[in-house]
Amino acid sequence: MQPRNVPMGVVDLAAVKAAGEAKQKAEQARAQQAAQGGAAPGSVRLVIDVSEADFQQEVLQRSAEVPVVIDFWAEWCEPCKQLSPLLERLTREYAGRVVLAKIDVETNQALFQQFGVQGIPAVFAVVAGQPVPLFQGAAPEEQVRQVFDQLVQAAEQQFGIVGAPVDPDAIQDEPEVEAEQPPGPYDSALSAAHQALDAGDLGGAEQAYQSVLADDPNNAEAKLGLAQAQLLGRVRDLDAQQVRKDAAERPIDVTAQLAAADVDLVGGHVEDAFGRLVELVKRTVGDERDSARVRLLELFDVIGADDPRVTTARSALARVLF
Repeated sequence: MQPRNVPMGVVDLAAVKAAGEAKQKAEQARAQQAAQGGAAPGSVRLVIDVSEADFQQEVLQRSAEVPVVIDFWAEWCEPCKQLSPLLERLTREYAGRVVLAKIDVETNQALFQQFGVQGIPAVFAVVAGQPVPLFQGAAPEEQVRQVFDQLVQAAEQQFGIVGAPVDPDAIQDEPEVEAEQPPGPYDSALSAAHQALDAGDLGGAEQAYQSVLADDPNNAEAKLGLAQAQLLGRVRDLDAQQVRKDAAERPIDVTAQLAAADVDLVGGHVEDAFGRLVELVKRTVGDERDSARVRLLELFDVIGADDPRVTTARSALARVLF
């Protein structure tokens, strides 16, 4: 798909008050930086992962000081794997004139829908709190540079936003990780949760995993354990034969199909479980469709993102959704 460039004129120039406020904030930020002797090299992360939880701070508030480019992507999206590295490299090259916010559509569906994204990769910008659609689909470097130049120019001319200069040689977007890490703060809690799961204490295991996730929402080990405990809890009292019979008789009954997918997965029929839910997403709409999609993502967590069966199912889901 060819990129669909959108003129910078889509910025709402009638929002004079918003533009004036943005200019004032930008001028105050520049004055503060000047008083402090300029921006500290490497003190600003130029490429950031953004979620629904921190979108207000990392994108909307930041856009009053620097244009924020948004990269909507997903792990299963092959064109994204071509475009995202290019966006990251050019963002670093522009050295503070833009910031790149990466949003995974799999885990941030609300943002995906709010921006009206029709397919991925999709690239937007936010300037002074206002969304600006840039292009959709993979794009060659020359076109992306042109779009970045137009964005920087429009931000400066219309809102007085020029970003903060950063020494390209000192940019460090991700914190360095030590070669050897001390024991993690949740090791004992995770160990207790694993033991509860192995002992069949599913309620205790689920509570322990949720306790870890309450403090560390991105803890992969806790996510996997919680997904397993919840799955086992759902199927513990089910009659597998009856569940499959009900699902065969009621092919668009969401409750029956969700139960059958759980039983399939526990029974080792991973592809059958994934295929059943992809088909359910295809056949349903609204809340029912979302229930099927969410359950499929939960089962992905049980198997693990690196499993090729998950990769295949993600691609199938993408074709149904987009």
